[in-house]
Amino acid sequence: MAANVELLFFGRSYYFVRPKEGRRCGENLVETAVPARGRRADAVERVNPRARRVRERVPGAALSWAGVAISALFAYLAVRHVDFQNVWRGLRASNYWWLLPAFATLAAAIFLKAVRWRYMFPRDTRPPTRPVVAALLIGYFFNNVLPARAGEAARVLALNRRARTSLAEAGATVVLERVYDILCLLLLLFVSLPWLPSISWLRAAALLGIIVAAGFAAAIIVLALWGSRAVHFALRPLHRLPFLASERIEHIGDRIGAGLAAARQPRLVAAALAWTTIGWLALALSAWFVMRGFHLGLPFAAALLVVVATNVAQILPSSPAAVGVFEAATLVALRPYHVSDSRALSYALVLHAANFFPYVIAGPFLLRQTLALQSLPHADTIRTLDQ
Repeated sequence: MAANVELLFFGRSYYFVRPKEGRRCGENLVETAVPARGRRADAVERVNPRARRVRERVPGAALSWAGVAISALFAYLAVRHVDFQNVWRGLRASNYWWLLPAFATLAAAIFLKAVRWRYMFPRDTRPPTRPVVAALLIGYFFNNVLPARAGEAARVLALNRRARTSLAEAGATVVLERVYDILCLLLLLFVSLPWLPSISWLRAAALLGIIVAAGFAAAIIVLALWGSRAVHFALRPLHRLPFLASERIEHIGDRIGAGLAAARQPRLVAAALAWTTIGWLALALSAWFVMRGFHLGLPFAAALLVVVATNVAQILPSSPAAVGVFEAATLVALRPYHVSDSRALSYALVLHAANFFPYVIAGPFLLRQTLALQSLPHADTIRTLDQ
């Protein structure tokens, strides 16, 4: 009988069984195979469990407080030169009927991003579209209610629950997604330069683009030459940890290597770049529709600049929904168009709300559906099967 494996996410253990033959994503069996931890690991965990829990919580708490501090700083920068009476007048004078096409194109952008995430998986483990869309919306929900982009881990767990994908493989695709996002955003920025005014932060964006592109190119070369062996080499230090079995590390390395297929298979690379670019253009169109409602008279390139600025700024950890960071980035993006900070803040608030409420409405409903699904086998059940 296959051995059991435990993966710990958010303090909860998930157990898996591996079938004798391979499986396609979506079947009831989950593809993992790692033996149970040894006596040495159990002994380590029994030593001062309270101190162990504190050590686990300290990094997350520090990251959360750092995000709150960054958001507070950006919020101050966003409102320090703002006349709130003009902000209120801008909100009252807006034509909110433009939110209808904005929401429609936002829905299209979400679907395009879900398709992109789906095509990040190799063909033999690619999940169906519906669970991917649901998991993505759950992730966006948690990004809007928890700090430090906790939704990225939440959508990995949601996809595992809905489609039985490997946690390590899905996690690798999420990391790779962020690289594609930054790369395509900066590429769109530089391609649209002939239609943009002078941008003060262009040099910093160019430097970031060079770093991301160089790192991505290096990763492609390494994965093309050595494949999963490069991942196993990077995980070698984990073999020194007493609570991780070698078989578990090897299996995680295999799944991470599979999740990075979109960085070494030319067809997947091309598909990921295409879907990412189209998705960002759809999101920029949504932002432009909101812009039309504020009678700013700006071209589509201005909305694209807003999308680039707001999403590149969110590389930094921040508070839930990137409050403050989103508004400050919008103001910076609109200053080259000589839009006052007060009018820009009015637009930023509505645009932020349009990218907040759909997720906090749909997210809890989808999360409840996900939790209602048949859970993965519990340790006691698997122990009985092993016997």
